[in-house]
Amino acid sequence: MAWLAKKGMSLDLRKTLLVAACGAVVTGAAATWGLTQAEAAGANSLRSEYEAIDYAGVAKDNPVYRLNQRIKSGEVTLKYEGEHGYLESLLKELKINPASQILVFSKTSLQHPYINAKTPRSIYFNDDTYVAWVQGTQLVEVTTTDDKKGPVYFLFHNTPKVEDHMERETHTCLNCHDTYGNMGGGVPDLLASSSIISKGGVRLTEKFWTREVNDTVPVDDRWGGWYVTGQSGDQPHMGNILIDDLSQMSSLDAVRHENIDTLDELGYLDTSHYLRSTSDIVSLLVLEHQLTVVNELTYIKFKAPVVLQRMKHADAINAPSWDALPADAQQVLRRMLDDLVKRMLFVGAAEYKDQISGSKDYSDWFEAQGPKDDQGRSLRDFDLKTKLFKHSVSFLIYSSDFNTLPPYAKDYVYRQIADVLEGHTHDETYAFIPDQERKATLQILADTKPDFARYLDTRAALNP
Repeated sequence: MAWLAKKGMSLDLRKTLLVAACGAVVTGAAATWGLTQAEAAGANSLRSEYEAIDYAGVAKDNPVYRLNQRIKSGEVTLKYEGEHGYLESLLKELKINPASQILVFSKTSLQHPYINAKTPRSIYFNDDTYVAWVQGTQLVEVTTTDDKKGPVYFLFHNTPKVEDHMERETHTCLNCHDTYGNMGGGVPDLLASSSIISKGGVRLTEKFWTREVNDTVPVDDRWGGWYVTGQSGDQPHMGNILIDDLSQMSSLDAVRHENIDTLDELGYLDTSHYLRSTSDIVSLLVLEHQLTVVNELTYIKFKAPVVLQRMKHADAINAPSWDALPADAQQVLRRMLDDLVKRMLFVGAAEYKDQISGSKDYSDWFEAQGPKDDQGRSLRDFDLKTKLFKHSVSFLIYSSDFNTLPPYAKDYVYRQIADVLEGHTHDETYAFIPDQERKATLQILADTKPDFARYLDTRAALNP
């Protein structure tokens, strides 16, 4: 599909063709699953879960929408610079540090015709927003977490003299960003995968796995199709592996490139086209943890209201506490909430086999973002020796995404976290957390998260 890159092609036409190319995935699904094309297309329509929260409606509760309103009102004027266009200005306004840059050369994007090992897609992110830029294109892909709708997707028109830069996307992006994939019918999710990719950006899957990456995946199996800079010691990974075809699979050790500080050491791509010469290993680890938790939060926000409606408990959707839910609803919802608690407390997270270190710029910026307790400790403090963070509760407990959980869900999560950190649970699932770490994490939360502190006070008063 090299014809998509023709410079004389209008932006609207290029976008139409890109969407059509992505839509071809649906046709592929029909062949794979034995469906007619009409059935496959129908499966991709917004399901009842989407309708229950009006997913296709205007998404207003997110930083991208708020920025776009400020641009439209003239309060913010983005600056257009060189081949990156508005990219740097966009990142600045969204409070995303360019040091978060990671580069992926698998063709997993709406703009896949432009992506390969020499022209990887760059991704920049903070706690709630993800910006992806591809060389030679006039569209920047922007994903953000909306408090009410979960992950929502935008195309930013990266060219001057456009009346409205930010355009919402729904169905097209859900071809891939749906928990049932291109079959549709699940909930929107955020993806990071690992697979052996050819130099041309093509996934080599005939004899090799592709896997979605979360906290539980060993580092050895991560980052196929990604560039990785930083130190992992004697711990191998799948990043930076560049092969032509499957015949080279038997000698991967000969093409490994690990423990490099910049991508210039590879000599394979021209890093001058990017904002950094790095694809930071620590940034990748943070991203994968973040997606793990955000997807659980989205699942609850989508599924819990639908479950209550189907159980004839629609009046309980805004229940003020866990105890206010009917017993049969508690039984059904407990499982999905327990899954969130486990992700937030790093249950099953893969243990690192050696010290990991990345860009100081990124690590310093990330650690500085969150609140600290009276001793200067934070849930953002990195460990990177045997695990990602020093403390045993995810920093995403401060996020707007978490804070806008239904009250009963938040109450249940706080109850479980408090039980674990105070040592009141006998569940062996959490036995891996040392007592000293539990106490430190509890103190950090009590000092830095006022509503959790109030919960602890109320709990203590009811159980003197």
